[in-house]
Order: sequence, then structure tokens, then C-alpha cells
Amino acid sequence: MAEDLRSLQARFAAHLRDPHAAPPPPGVPADRAAVYRELVYNNVEDQLAGAFPVARATLGEETWHGLVRAFLARHRARTPLFPELPRELLAFVADGAGGTALPPWLGELLHYEWVEIEVANDPRELPAAGCDPAGDLLSGRPVLNPLLRRLRYRWPVHEIGPDHVPDAPPAEPVRLAVWRDRAERVRFMALAPAAERLLELLEREPGVTGGEALRRAAASLGLPDPVAAAAAGAATLAALREADVLLGTRLP
Repeated sequence: MAEDLRSLQARFAAHLRDPHAAPPPPGVPADRAAVYRELVYNNVEDQLAGAFPVARATLGEETWHGLVRAFLARHRARTPLFPELPRELLAFVADGAGGTALPPWLGELLHYEWVEIEVANDPRELPAAGCDPAGDLLSGRPVLNPLLRRLRYRWPVHEIGPDHVPDAPPAEPVRLAVWRDRAERVRFMALAPAAERLLELLEREPGVTGGEALRRAAASLGLPDPVAAAAAGAATLAALREADVLLGTRLP
């Protein structure tokens, strides 16, 4: 009897996931099966649509629902946690299982939207001690926001939407920063190569001063006048502090 029950459950689950390929088990009324199919699909689609609103709107109804139905039918999740379903869709598309008809920028857009969720839900708080919010960013050691995420993409994911779908990626990589500020807002910023290199140095070497990081960033990029570039970088440091990307300077 236990084997029969497990078999029945497996067949019914297969039907709920992919009703076109798997008929309902014998004895299950068609109207009851339809109710469960709708419940399962709507719950999955609602969770994914809430996580990826830009992707959903940009793909359009037909492509989006086709993607969700393919995901439900073919993907085998690695987690039992329902809130982790968006991460599973990200893996599904990254593996190429979503189909060749999907736009080439979709995987990166999904990743970008998922990073926003991760940053928003990160349980860490911004440190209230250990740094001077008004410290000198050039002579002092800047403190990075621990919730900062530096990202690189082929496609301008921060610009993609229903009214703007690029035909081809830009020649240069798209450099972005995503973080949560003191007001609990998730924010993003497009980074110039020098700003990206600066943040990379500050993250890798937390003991370096802001002035030294600016000089090294300019030199590593082969800028013709690293000293002048470093001087101009003081404004960049100030803007990063204003945005809560930098929280101040490290106390002795």
C-alpha cells in the first residue's frame, strides 16, 4: 500500500509540473486536477515574478510564462526552501535549460535582480562603531560598506527594461556597485574603471589609505598622470562616502 501511495504521489506531482507530458493518475477528477495545477503554477509564478519584476515585464507575458512552465516541468531544485526558488530559476537559465529562444541578456538581468534581493535581505547591520564618519579619506583608511557588491556584466542590466532592450552588448564590460545604505535602501551605481579599481583595492587591502589607493588605482590603469588622477579622485572618495559606499575612516 505504501508503494502504491508513493507511486500515486509521484504521478500526480509529475502531472502538476508538466500536465502536457504526464496525465493525471486514474481516478483523479479532471476539475480537481485543474484546481491543483493552478495552485501550484500560480504559487511558483508569483514567487518568481516578485523576485524578477524587470525580467518579467521585459520578456512579456508569453515568453515569461513559457519560461516558468519550462522551469516547473524540467528543473530539479537543489533546495526545499520556497524563497530560494528565484535562485533556482537563475541556475536553470544559466545552464541553458530555458531554451535558445530566450534573449542573451536574460541570465545577467536575473542575476542582477537576485543580487538586489540578497543585499536587501542581508542580516548584517552597518557598523556603528570602529570608524570615524567624518574622517579624512585621503590620509585615513577608508571603511567600505560591508554590504557592497561589485559586479561585472556584458550587458547593461541596470538599463534594461520594457522600454529599452539593447541589440548588442557594449564594447566595454558594465561595472556596477550594489549596496544597502544607512536608510536601508538598496542602491546601485555604474562604476568607471578607476572607481572599480579603487573599490577593489580598498576591499583587498583594508589598511591602505585613500590617497595611496587612488595613486595605485591610477597607476594600475596606466593613466598618463597618476598624481593628477589621484587628486581628482578625492571627489570620488567624497561621493562614495555621501552614498554610504564608504562609511568613514578606520579608527586607530
